[in-house]
Amino acid sequence: MLTKMNLQGSWELQLDEHKQGAQGPFDDTITLPNTTSHARKGRKNDVAHIGSLTDEYAYEGWVWLKREIDIPSTLAGKKCSLYLERTRITKLWVDGEEVGAQDSLNTPHVYILPEGLSEGEHTLTIRVDNTEYPTKGGHLTSIDTQTNWNGITGKLELHFYHDVHLGEVQIYPNATERTFRITSTLSTSIPGTVLSVTAQTFKPLLKETHGYIASDRNHVVNEQTYLCNQDEVHVLYNMGDDAFLWSDSDPHLYVLTLTLMGEHGDVLDTTEIITGLRDFEANGDAFTINGRKTFLRGKHDGLIFPLTGYAPTDVDEWLQILSISKSYGINHYRFHTCCPPEAAFTAADMLGIYMEPELPFWGTITDELDPQHNQAEQDYLIREGFAMLKAFGNHPSFVMMSLGNELWGSKERLNAIIKAYRAFDPRPLYTQGSNNFQFTPLILEEEDFYCGVRFSKDRLFRGSYAMCDAPLGHVQTDVPGTLKDYDDMILPDRTVSENEGIQAEESEIQIQYGTEAKIVKAASVEQQLIPHLPVISHEIGQYAMYPNYEEIEKYTGSLKAKNFEVFRERLQSKGMGHLAEPFFKSSGKLAVACYKEELEAAFRSNHLAGFQLLDLQDFSGQGTALVGILDAFMDPKGLVTPEEWRTYCSDAVLLARFEKFNYNSGEDFNAHIQLRYYRADSLSGQTVEWEMRDSDQRIVQGKDEISFVSGETWFEISQIKFKLPDVKKMTPITLSLHIPGTDIRKQYDLWVYPDHDVTAIEQDYIYKELSDEVIALLEKGESVLLLPTLEDNDSSVEGTYCTDFWCYPMFRSISESMNKQVPVGTLGILINNSHPALKHFPSETHSTYPWWHIVMNSRSIILDKVAENVQPFVQTIDNFERNHKLGLLFECQVGKGKLLVGALHYDKLIKQTEGRQLLYSLAQYVKSEDFQPEAKIEMDDLQQLLGKK
Repeated sequence: MLTKMNLQGSWELQLDEHKQGAQGPFDDTITLPNTTSHARKGRKNDVAHIGSLTDEYAYEGWVWLKREIDIPSTLAGKKCSLYLERTRITKLWVDGEEVGAQDSLNTPHVYILPEGLSEGEHTLTIRVDNTEYPTKGGHLTSIDTQTNWNGITGKLELHFYHDVHLGEVQIYPNATERTFRITSTLSTSIPGTVLSVTAQTFKPLLKETHGYIASDRNHVVNEQTYLCNQDEVHVLYNMGDDAFLWSDSDPHLYVLTLTLMGEHGDVLDTTEIITGLRDFEANGDAFTINGRKTFLRGKHDGLIFPLTGYAPTDVDEWLQILSISKSYGINHYRFHTCCPPEAAFTAADMLGIYMEPELPFWGTITDELDPQHNQAEQDYLIREGFAMLKAFGNHPSFVMMSLGNELWGSKERLNAIIKAYRAFDPRPLYTQGSNNFQFTPLILEEEDFYCGVRFSKDRLFRGSYAMCDAPLGHVQTDVPGTLKDYDDMILPDRTVSENEGIQAEESEIQIQYGTEAKIVKAASVEQQLIPHLPVISHEIGQYAMYPNYEEIEKYTGSLKAKNFEVFRERLQSKGMGHLAEPFFKSSGKLAVACYKEELEAAFRSNHLAGFQLLDLQDFSGQGTALVGILDAFMDPKGLVTPEEWRTYCSDAVLLARFEKFNYNSGEDFNAHIQLRYYRADSLSGQTVEWEMRDSDQRIVQGKDEISFVSGETWFEISQIKFKLPDVKKMTPITLSLHIPGTDIRKQYDLWVYPDHDVTAIEQDYIYKELSDEVIALLEKGESVLLLPTLEDNDSSVEGTYCTDFWCYPMFRSISESMNKQVPVGTLGILINNSHPALKHFPSETHSTYPWWHIVMNSRSIILDKVAENVQPFVQTIDNFERNHKLGLLFECQVGKGKLLVGALHYDKLIKQTEGRQLLYSLAQYVKSEDFQPEAKIEMDDLQQLLGKK
């Protein structure tokens, strides 16, 4: 390239909402790169979105942009092109003459002006259209993510070229051979033209920024020259045996300089490409990077940027974003129905992140026989894929590509698309899509890896699911422990069962489709589906938490959190505004614990090749899905540190495998110690040290040597077994493991309980219904512990320990439209842990595993119509749509009497260790002098609450 002319800056602007065409003189200006919304152009939007952020200046229609440019004599007549990095559908005019139109949503628009421009002034006019896209666009155009903005958000440049120059350059690495295959074209073939190639370690201007640390190593490769006698250039560049390789743990980059020279040595053109030498492959059921196994610790990304409403196009900002994710152990990004700008790939190259862009499609890929077939849309999507490969394929971080999200349709057509892409570009690995065919999954011949959530209705390989997609996952339903893995779900050691046999014909089924329900055609596989390639668990997690209303003031840009304001007003109207922060913190702590088990289950699974979290950060739309330990700005919520998160999400994870978290006094404790390890550093001669202690002393400790084998990723360390102490009170204990001299550690909280005489508990003021006897006792001024049966009580909500999945409003609506059970929708419990009723049941302020059986055998009572001063000392946290005041444990005066109500199933809890301990603690409180409730409830109100009226 000869030179570039930067066109960023002020442009004349005219909005054309009704597509009438540019009318008269342009009456406004805008500074580009920008969007009309971010520049606050057009009418202010008075509508407040509740299910997503609100774009204050949302605009759909045509936008006309105009600018005068001056071409110097030195560039007159030179071939040039207009480069628009990130935009919508555009059309270009030069001096009033139409040049063409382009419609890529993912890649730059490049308009070639082969005759160049004459010396002097010229007028560029660009029309940008954000309507009537060739496809729905997925998260590229959704109000749920980066909005349907209009504008140009990246580079705006005129590129000028030498008379003889290189065309598009593609670099194909071969780490095994230490070579780059380089392809390009010559604008003009001249006999004697020589291509010179040199390479050296990439050294950015900033040695360290946003987590990127430039390599201290330096490698310079000698010049190699090639004679170019044809228009097409195909050369093999040898980097030498001492060349450094690129990976997530060691992202070494090279600058390749390609110089085109005439036969007399005169320089005709120069191009620089920053790339890396790597082989990212599917090898059996695992991924390998340069021959070593790697495990994908991924996150979903939908291009959510609340301050601007669009994805940044500068490397520094992406370095900041990706380095935050990397600090939480992430080494992989899956972009949901979108592709990020080039700056994201560059930052990923520098930091070592494996990138998977996706075609902007969420629907059905049909063939010509389907009556709903849309060939124009399908052609567009296929073109987008080729454009993404050409534009970003040189980046070593671009290792994978997906055809879309949760697709249905023609297996043959999906196969053909993958085959065409691989023939065009063999660099990335390809998959048919993310979680395609849902309940009837299949593996295509052409795909390199599989990404999904199940291999049949019951063969699940993630921890949580929506109620409309039941059965639910183990994090939602199973007694907590650390034994669960997905190996027998991925590779079951059994024959085909009845419900997984042959199904001859295709049938219609109802599915969850985005934010609604849809009827699709589906056919089950002809035999049990056994994967032969790497398996990634799709969109794992989705553990919801209550909003943090302090975030509202952070929305100072294009998008406003009007949804948060509405949610806050709802809570305040129920008299619970003062509980917003405790709700947020307690629900958040529960979500973190759910994520810990979700992630550990993935690391415990030998046949799982990776996962994709949904999400590390909040998702602003689809009803408002607050599922992140980071907010939508990628800022921490204060729930868990990166260091703690990396103990269960990193390239080295210690695991203790044991049955449960709650134990009887003197019971045996058994655990297997294991290590998942993907680092290059040797652990030869290292040990795992472990200890168990209570708050006062060490109970037991041990040390076991690691039988380290280089290249292995799974290590059985030891089995530990010992007798837990005899205790007289409920005792929290901690199991800690670490490898000395490293950051590899793990901690588990467990609990040991004393024995209790069931008969003694049963005699302690406990009643299971609001009987005439209980009413009489209260009228006499007695103290009563009431655990009423509430199964048929409409004024109660089912108890569930795990926090809600994704977003209650969205999945309530979907379940209702599918005539399926709606989700419970609660977010854990808020505990007043200093309350004397819990004196013998020490607790945190949030849900922990001693409460699992208790909550799972409960129905929290809806207290909305009770006096505001009735505050449960254990309250179930409701979601921001419903906002019930939910009492799990509360106390009150009833007439002359004193009453403690527990919305618990007594007959089940008395059989459980933790249940007996809580019942003991409650009973001791009720018969003590400390039992002095202040709030009052009238008997009529109490009877109504308990369904007795």
